[in-house]
Amino acid sequence: MEWGRSTTGMLLLTAVLGGGCAAPVAVQVQGTLPDDHPRVYVVGRAPQPLKIDGKLDEPIWLQAPRTDLYIDIEGDRKPRPEFDTRSAMLWDDEYFYFGCWMDEPHLWGTLTERDSIIYRDNDWEIFVDPDRDNVDYDEFEINVLGTEFDLRLTRGYRCGGTFDIPWDMVGLKTGIHVEGTINDPSDQDSGWTVEVAIPWSSFADVSNVPCPPGPGDIWAANFSRVQWPLEIVDGAYVKPEGVKEDNWVWTPQDAIDMHRPEYWGSVQFVDAPPGTRPFVPDDQVVPRTILRRLQTAIEQYIETEGEPPTSWADLEGRWMPVPDSRVILKDIGPKGDSWFVTMQQLTDPGEGVHWQLGPNCRLTREAVIVYE
Repeated sequence: MEWGRSTTGMLLLTAVLGGGCAAPVAVQVQGTLPDDHPRVYVVGRAPQPLKIDGKLDEPIWLQAPRTDLYIDIEGDRKPRPEFDTRSAMLWDDEYFYFGCWMDEPHLWGTLTERDSIIYRDNDWEIFVDPDRDNVDYDEFEINVLGTEFDLRLTRGYRCGGTFDIPWDMVGLKTGIHVEGTINDPSDQDSGWTVEVAIPWSSFADVSNVPCPPGPGDIWAANFSRVQWPLEIVDGAYVKPEGVKEDNWVWTPQDAIDMHRPEYWGSVQFVDAPPGTRPFVPDDQVVPRTILRRLQTAIEQYIETEGEPPTSWADLEGRWMPVPDSRVILKDIGPKGDSWFVTMQQLTDPGEGVHWQLGPNCRLTREAVIVYE
């Protein structure tokens, strides 16, 4: 089906996580979304500042809906993750709050220096693109020892992106809580939880949207859990040479690459307690779906043909259009060492939005007058 994913019931499902606390795990959607739309979440408001200790035992965290269980980064075509992972989000006027619950029988970590490449250990990661333009986004990683790694990226690596590791999330707060013993193979552990508070000021300088957001605003975000296979040698955990890690995520990336912001989830902020409001799709769902599908088709075309498409006919049969008379495809072709596409969306009589994807994966939108 082209359209049809909807959730019409209230928050009815529960999961027992983090010491046996029941929490909702379904998010209501008002209306429908495309079947291939990234996962969505509604971020409720915290009534007061949170104590960031990693325990996630405050009543407001118990109200917050859990995300769907993480799946493999490539999606359903890969096996279900071995251990369960869920996350939740909250916000107030000062911070964007994140919580994560991870089942883990072998708590292990080695890196202790800040801004180490943390995903060389088992870790949990946050990715946020406030204005959803696929560029100038932030990443945060943490391991079970509480070692932090934050960086800013200009764009995805496949689009020529670079990163800034010395950049810091000034005012960041983090907490770790473990149920078990770290780096002790003699017992079996239960898991660990992470609590993170990122100040809005860490996003504001490149976001091009209000920080903090307003009620109804939608940002792009995703989470990743990196999990390495371990062996026990002489009473200690050892990561074997040459092994590959697993990458488990909230919403799939369709490739082993977290740096594809067009695949990140849609998180909507509401001025209401968590779990009390549905996700309300905005008028950007159709154009963003079209552009995400087009980008995949264009990249596949380049891989097989060695150059960007120069006409819409080049992509015929390579992607699934969205039937919507309000959106008109315009231009396509190479631009410098990259490519671009444009389209026009009619929003009201005589008014519309000009969308452009590229060059170098940047997504822009601009209000225009439409002459019919």
